[in-house]
Order: sequence, then C-alpha cells, then structure tokens
Amino acid sequence: MTDRPDTPRSRRERPAKPALTREGIVAAAVAVLRAEGLQKVTMRRLAQELDTGPASLYVYVRNTAELHAAVLDELLGTVGPAPAGGSWRERLEQVLTAYTAMLFEHPSLARSALTAWPSGPHYLNLIETLLALLDEGGVPPAQAAWGVDLLLQHATATAAEHSGEGQSEEDWDALRRAVRDISDRTHPHIAALRGDLLSGAPETRLSWGLRALIAGIERTAVPD
Repeated sequence: MTDRPDTPRSRRERPAKPALTREGIVAAAVAVLRAEGLQKVTMRRLAQELDTGPASLYVYVRNTAELHAAVLDELLGTVGPAPAGGSWRERLEQVLTAYTAMLFEHPSLARSALTAWPSGPHYLNLIETLLALLDEGGVPPAQAAWGVDLLLQHATATAAEHSGEGQSEEDWDALRRAVRDISDRTHPHIAALRGDLLSGAPETRLSWGLRALIAGIERTAVPD
C-alpha cells in the first residue's frame, strides 16, 4: 500500500538544515538587499529565508541595526585596496570614490550608512588604507585620525543625497525654478551665482569636495 500524495512527510525524512552562523546570516542579508532593498532586510525576512525562527537569529546578531552594519561591512570588501599608481592624494581620492560608488550601487544602504557603525574587518581595512595614505602624504597623525571620519562622512552623505530615495524630478525642477527666478534685490548673492549653485555632475562635485577636504585636513591642526 503506497502513501497518499497528501500524506505529511516525517521531519526525519527532510534534509537537515545547515547550521546557523553569523557569516551565513550576513550572506543571506546581502542577497536580500541586492534583490529587494534594505527595507526588506529584517529579522523576520531572514528567518523565512533561512527556514528558522527570528529568535534564533538574535543569538548571532543583536538587532536590525547591527545586521545592517554587518551588511555594510561585507560590501566594503568590494572596495579593494589603494591603487598602485599616482600620488597619495590621487590614490586617496580613488579609494573614497570607490567607496561612494559601492553605496551608489545600493541606494537603500547609502542613507543607513550615515548612522551605521560597522566594526568588521573590511571597515577596519578601509580605515587602515586611508590612514596609510594620509601618513604617506605627511599629514600629522591627529589630523589624519579626525580627517578619516570627515572624508567618509562626506562620501557617505554624497551617496545618500543622490540615492534617489524620497526625491523626484519635480522636486529638482522646483528648486531650479526657485533659484532661477530669485530676485537680485532680495537675494543678490544667490542671483549672482545661480548658474554655479546647481552646476556640476555628481561625480565632479564629489571629486572637488574630496580634494577640498584633503587640502583642509593637511593644513588644519587639531585643537589641544
């Protein structure tokens, strides 16, 4: 006598699930991010993906914020080391541009990166690379230490600003019209610079901003 098609299978007949690990959870989170966006990277969604209960995940990841920080750290592994050629300033800018480009590829992560505090190996490698380049340029240690934070803030904010979330072409059109139609009697400085205020492609403004910050970090001493 054969089993009916709707006869439930015994749990013993099911293939064993792979053991949960932090690395496996983060890998699953990265896959969900790439397929569905950061808003879907939740404990409940990952529990479904890994065929387990949400409570099981908290053994490895304390909360969603820590999970998002771990995802960011994992993606930082794609940034790569500093290029071999060029001056230290050029290589520093290239590393920071690569970091920003990674966030551009994952718009939902860019805004989260403004408040995420990764502490994994890839983040530490990035900090080490930036500090080494600043040291190569003779930047005083304290200025380099504070400068790394400033450089990453600028790169992250640039990616978040242009991530497209919460923005529309109508918003930009309204801003352009407001600047274009401003009165030179009430706002003479805006009127004089109306063409420059909104000029430049995002990558051009990013490059200029990084070079301006690097020059300032070189010359501005940290207060005692």
